[in-house]
Amino acid sequence: MSARWVKLPNGNIIDANRIAYVSKPDSYPSMDDEGNDRVEYAVTFGTAYTRDTWMTVTGSKDEIAALIRQLLGAG
Repeated sequence: MSARWVKLPNGNIIDANRIAYVSKPDSYPSMDDEGNDRVEYAVTFGTAYTRDTWMTVTGSKDEIAALIRQLLGAG
């Protein structure tokens, strides 16, 4: 199976075919660089079911939604 590369919001790249676990997206309050309130989103995924292979990615609602679509092969 060929690799299906997905770019994460932080700039890293991962092979979507190796993803074994995707959590539901979580939201939490945050502040931008100018001190304005906003809502950030995060999703955890991993290449295996052991915790040392999990990664949490944060970003805007649109970034996290696009990432999940790419990981699931719908984008």
